[in-house]
Amino acid sequence: MTSQQKPQPRSQARSAARLAAVQALYQREMEGTDLPRLLDEFHQHRLGAEIEDAQFADAEVAFFDDIVSGAVARAEEIDTLLTDRLADGWTLKRLDKTMLQILRAGSYELMARADVPKASAITEYVDVAHAFFDAREAKFVNGLLDAVAKAVR
Repeated sequence: MTSQQKPQPRSQARSAARLAAVQALYQREMEGTDLPRLLDEFHQHRLGAEIEDAQFADAEVAFFDDIVSGAVARAEEIDTLLTDRLADGWTLKRLDKTMLQILRAGSYELMARADVPKASAITEYVDVAHAFFDAREAKFVNGLLDAVAKAVR
């Protein structure tokens, strides 16, 4: 951090951690990157880095690590939770790969991070969805994560 940069508020650092966690989970899904290597790559080259003239926001590293590690460790439980809340005829395989990672990260946070208010977690992942999708898909994230929250909290 240079003398002209100010530390980010915790909420902004957590928002950056959530977005990075979704990206890391997507990379793991697509490339099969093992967890220690994946976390190290994000620590060294993504979190708070400047890539192609774009400055990535500083993320709360411990929060990022918990979401990624937790979503990976509890993947089977999370996928069952999500599958049970999808409409009849829908499977996780039918979902867009990025959408699935948003739902997995959000579900993990709702399950394991009681320190984060339910509404805050859902809103944050709806915001992440808006970065990749239209309003319709963001509403889907909102509805599904709300159903998950009712089941786990």
